[in-house]
Order: sequence, then C-alpha cells, then structure tokens
Amino acid sequence: MQKTRSLRRALALPLTALPLLVLPAALSGCGFQPLYGEQKGETTPEVELKRVYVANIPERSGQQLRLALQQNMAGDGPEDPDGYTLIVQPSFGQESIDIHSDNTSGRVRMNAHAHWQLLTVEQYPKLLAQGDASTMDGYTSTYEQYFAQTLNSETAIGRVAQTLAEQVTQQVATWFRTHTAPSRRRDQGPAAYYPTPNAIPESEKQAPMEQEGADAIPDMATGRNAPNAGSL
Repeated sequence: MQKTRSLRRALALPLTALPLLVLPAALSGCGFQPLYGEQKGETTPEVELKRVYVANIPERSGQQLRLALQQNMAGDGPEDPDGYTLIVQPSFGQESIDIHSDNTSGRVRMNAHAHWQLLTVEQYPKLLAQGDASTMDGYTSTYEQYFAQTLNSETAIGRVAQTLAEQVTQQVATWFRTHTAPSRRRDQGPAAYYPTPNAIPESEKQAPMEQEGADAIPDMATGRNAPNAGSL
C-alpha cells in the first residue's frame, strides 16, 4: 500500500510541473513577450535605459523622483546617459480627509501626477515618446507630535516619488520595446462640467463646478486631483 502511494506521488509530480513548462510556449504563441527579455536582432530595453539622462526636477519632491528614476534607469549599472533626455514634470498635492468635529483631520491624502517626455540628444531634439503617471498615498495625522507628523509626510512623499518613478520607467521601457509613435491629444469638443459639492462656493449664485478630464471623467471621481488641495 505504501509503495502504491509513493508511486502515485512520483507520477503526479511531473504531471503537475508539465503545465508550468508549457505555459511560456503557449503565451509566446499568443503574442505575449516579456518586457525585459532578449529578442533576436533587437537591443534589450535595459541597455537603452542606461542611455537615458534624467533632466533636473525642481523642489525636494522632484529631487527624490529624479534619484529614483536614475536608479531605475541604471539598473545594475553603470549608466551611460548619452542617447536620450527624459524630461519629467511632476505635480504633488495633498488634502485633508476624515474631518473631525473640532475641524481637525485624521488623515492626509496625497495625489501625484507626472508627465514625461523622451527626447533625442542633438541640436534640435526630437520628441520620441511621452506619457503620464499618477498615484495616491497618505498618512495618519498626529498633531500632538510635530516631529512624527513631519516624518510621516516626508516618508509618504518618498513613497509617491518611488511609485511615479517605477511607472515612468516601465512606460519608457515599453516604448524601447515597441517604438510606438507618441500619442497626440485629440481635438476637444464642448466640455462637460460636474458639480463639486465638497468645494467651497465662491459666490451665493454659482455652485462650484469641475471640468471633465481628457478621458471624459472628472478628476475628483478618480482621485487624480482635488479642489483646494495644497501643493507640496
């Protein structure tokens, strides 16, 4: 009886591993290819990423974003940024949520967005690709401990910068793989406006309104932005 069980286990193990061996071949047949995998006759994205120079980004949050981008682009290093210039324009905002009866908030939410452009290095640079990245984060307010509050804020900004850098790096690496032409903004027709009940009215006769975004969805619906949100 014991020998029969051992035989079944020995036979079941190869059968269990068989789908894992067949899966890569099946995915490649469907057109799936790993982003950082090697392909015949093509330069891997890792090599091209090392040739990207990340332009300076102002403010402390911009410095953190640039450092994270440089680390991601370099990979295992060393980098040689002589082929491309990456220009990133980030925006960091924060808003207070979880408002208490004494008008204090128990939570701070951060919204961040970054628009990037990849250019050639020449006398008259050419736009190769562009894209956008966005993320959200937050931290719990601790008004009684100012040092802890400051530390929480700086840590959250660092997480946001790291997340934006990862998204931008992935998008740039995808372009190096596909070389898709940069997208162009479509001609906007009449824009729709939506009421924002959480915003402070500027007058008694006019309610606060928000214009739809590029995807026809207001920013407040997705957390991309918020009225009266302070800049970092």
